[in-house]
Amino acid sequence: MSARTLRWAGTRAFLAECASLEDVVALHAALSARPLPGQKEVLAAAETVMVAFETRETAVAGARAVAALELDAAASEAGRTVEIDVVYDGEDLAAVGEITGLGPDGVVNAHTSTAWTAAFGGFAPGFAYLVAENDPLQVPRRSTPRTAVPAGSVALAGRFSAVYPRRSPGGWQLIGRTDAPLWDLGREQPALIRPGDTVRYRPVRELIGIPGTTPEPASGTEPATAGANPGAEGVAATAADTQRAATDTHGAEASAPGSGDPAVATSTPRALVVDDPGLQSLVQDLGRPGLGDLGVSASGAADASAARLANRLVGNAAGEAVIESVFGGLRVTARGHHVLALAGADVDALITARPAKDSGAAGDATADAATGVDGSAETALEAASGTTSPDAGTRAPADRPAPLRTPFALYDGETLSLDAPSAGLRSYLAVRGGLALDPVLGSRSSDAMSGVGPSPLAPGTALAVGRAAAGSAVGIAEDAPAPLPAQGKTTELRFVPGPRDDWFDAAGIEALTGQEWTATSQSNRIGVRFEAPSDGRPLSRSRDGELASEGAVPGALQVPPSGLPVLFLADHPVTGGYPVVGVVVPEDLPLAAQLPPGAHVRFRLVDPDTLRPADADGPTARNAGDPGTQPAPAGATTQHATTGGNQP
Repeated sequence: MSARTLRWAGTRAFLAECASLEDVVALHAALSARPLPGQKEVLAAAETVMVAFETRETAVAGARAVAALELDAAASEAGRTVEIDVVYDGEDLAAVGEITGLGPDGVVNAHTSTAWTAAFGGFAPGFAYLVAENDPLQVPRRSTPRTAVPAGSVALAGRFSAVYPRRSPGGWQLIGRTDAPLWDLGREQPALIRPGDTVRYRPVRELIGIPGTTPEPASGTEPATAGANPGAEGVAATAADTQRAATDTHGAEASAPGSGDPAVATSTPRALVVDDPGLQSLVQDLGRPGLGDLGVSASGAADASAARLANRLVGNAAGEAVIESVFGGLRVTARGHHVLALAGADVDALITARPAKDSGAAGDATADAATGVDGSAETALEAASGTTSPDAGTRAPADRPAPLRTPFALYDGETLSLDAPSAGLRSYLAVRGGLALDPVLGSRSSDAMSGVGPSPLAPGTALAVGRAAAGSAVGIAEDAPAPLPAQGKTTELRFVPGPRDDWFDAAGIEALTGQEWTATSQSNRIGVRFEAPSDGRPLSRSRDGELASEGAVPGALQVPPSGLPVLFLADHPVTGGYPVVGVVVPEDLPLAAQLPPGAHVRFRLVDPDTLRPADADGPTARNAGDPGTQPAPAGATTQHATTGGNQP
């Protein structure tokens, strides 16, 4: 067979184009059953399979392997068979019968006599696009989408059938309903239907289920057919919209087993108690990659380097949970003595001491928790802050500033308050021992897009603190890794072209790189939205039409019909239906996550192997999809930013 066409999606991922949906399913099954070295994600879509890797080197090797992979020789494991009881009384059943010429009874017969295969997921947790041999029921989407489709609705659109796992907007044709729980975090496998499974619908007169087994958290997006724009339009929501949606979604799942929600309790002896979360504060770690097939984004800290730094300073492992706070305003009070560190945005922070008569109430029972096994941490912090422990009996600590990127002590009863940042957007607060929340799908991260993980923090939330690992050392002060973005200042973000840069003409590419863009207030953890300068222009396309939904990666510069790019961040949709003109390199995503509204950005096209500025006339100017690209030299990838338009 001829080599498979690949399109690079950044420096560590690519899209493999497939001749048919059957080829998509076969390739996805082969890579799922036998992952390539360094492979961390494989995601099927309507016409492509996205494969993502840990490093550039493993991505290049993986591209060569996928380009030449013979699927006939790759035996895939058969999926399960799932039976779903359906009451066929949908609002669009009669219309579908008329469109197909089968009548309502004929539609039901065709739907139930066919074995449907789960080809791919991606719209929402538990949502699966099902296909059947010979496409027995092909119908268009509704001309006017519904603002709310009930959870459990059985629907048709294009060649696909699906069940809505939760209440959401949608334009599919509704033919019935089920009470089958498509998504349940209390199960070992939360998704009822996974890619490769066979689904058989069974007609019933009524549903006899367990009340409450089909939750209806709200979703701000809707599923797409193969050639329609998917639910990525959710990035248009404001930060307030995102917090509201996240609260609604998480609130519906908070009581589910393993939901990971922190307790609002007074009995936790070692904790940080949230007095004020500010605009938005979330629990984050390094995320849950590899679950895109289930509709779950990787999520995690938007500025992962800052989260790692904060954990390193207090002696935690890199993946411990931290607090991510936007625009300052966070205020927490200590129960017990703790070692903390702040990283990320440039923010003034103040420690407010407890009145002297209350000092030392925690006593020796909590002192060891802050110091670790040998007391060295507290001693070092006392020397750095000029403050003695209240347990030493000499004097109570006074109000004092909390340093940035330096470990510091927060004693029992003391309060830490964050002001608004002077540069950057997101602050990360780590505590020695980490935040002791139950993981959900392997992570403690709060994911607003997928509705997974802890709720946004609220006043009164008590975040239990774990025990530090024996022998772990508290770090020393570190400098900022790069100048942070700020309102009115210019930050340079490096990107590589593709996977759909061929959807844009030369003027469109020039518009992306030749002018400064401004981050808007409609940005959030899903993505950063940009506006062009007053004398600028949006990106222009070289072709019309719609793009089939396909996998997306963090850093993707997706371009909707407005021509104004959206830069995907940690909670981005796992699939997107607007063309991606380029992808910001992973090394610059921490800077992208710190862009406040009003910050300016200049996009710089770079070579994917060296990350040095690319020759606009060379092969890097377009995504050639060459699987033979050489890996990046050691040390070639570094943080890069400018302030005021000048290189550092």
